[in-house]
Amino acid sequence: MEEQNRRALLIGACGTIAVFAVLFFVVGARDVVDSLRSAAPSLVITTFALALCWLAAWSLILRTVLVSLGVEIPISKAFFVYAGTVFANNVTPFGQAGGEPVAALLISKVSDAHYETGLAGIASVDVLNVVPSVSLILLGVGYYATTTTVGERLETAVGSAVALITGIVLAMALGWRYRSVIVDRLPAVIAPPLGRLGFAPFDSETFRADLTERLERFFENIERIATDRRRLGAVVGLSLAGWLFQTAALTAAFAAIGYSVPMYVLLFVIPLANLAGAAPLPGGLGGIEAAFVALLVPTTSVAASAITAAVLVFRGAIYWMPVLIGGLSVSAFGVRALE
Repeated sequence: MEEQNRRALLIGACGTIAVFAVLFFVVGARDVVDSLRSAAPSLVITTFALALCWLAAWSLILRTVLVSLGVEIPISKAFFVYAGTVFANNVTPFGQAGGEPVAALLISKVSDAHYETGLAGIASVDVLNVVPSVSLILLGVGYYATTTTVGERLETAVGSAVALITGIVLAMALGWRYRSVIVDRLPAVIAPPLGRLGFAPFDSETFRADLTERLERFFENIERIATDRRRLGAVVGLSLAGWLFQTAALTAAFAAIGYSVPMYVLLFVIPLANLAGAAPLPGGLGGIEAAFVALLVPTTSVAASAITAAVLVFRGAIYWMPVLIGGLSVSAFGVRALE
């Protein structure tokens, strides 16, 4: 398993390098470097400060969700735990899909909660963050459409996003609707082959019973979160605040390069570009940057090289800073699942 993880990381890293190479070739690497050199240091610092506000807001989401599951965790520790989950998402392929199991392990490690509780918590955070993002996409694109003609590329991006989100929501709804069937039948289906492959530490019957119990606990935790309306409202508000902090951070990044971009454009570009995080790259690195450039070039009057420079400053704050903070947190908490 360790060798498989290393191979996946190596392939993802090669893919990231290839995407960046193509991006810099298309937009002009020298122009990007010149734009970065001209960036105002004070506004770059502002970008990173706003990114910290985003990280703090979404760490409060995790704490609120965990409290609803009966897991008490101090605010300061919640910040570093969430930074650790972002680190896990950013260094594993397929973004959240690859990092959530590691994030659940981290939560269970620092809070003594069951692994299924940690998984339900971080999965709920990721899902709940989708709700405001969809609203921002529709609001931003709707206002943009009143000011100019919506291009074919943007129509395709929005249509793809709506289709993807609809598919995810439908899959979740079906999973919840038939959760009893999943709990009853899934362990019996996967336990025997996992046992034969050596992934199950016990005999198949013991593993089946253990998996059934874990699935039951997972769905119970999800139900507890969904029925706590007061905390759900607080979570959605914190999620929206996080998205707005990201928007402000990207605005500051453009200002650092010497450009001004309408905020309503950034409102829908940020969540749309983040969908590229589903690519088989470490945290979507490279793919997300390319998506930003592809979306911002036709929706703004800014040169592609300047857009790339601003996006790199922004991603330095949103991607690399949490990787540094989260990596140190994961190491301090003693989690070695990434090895």
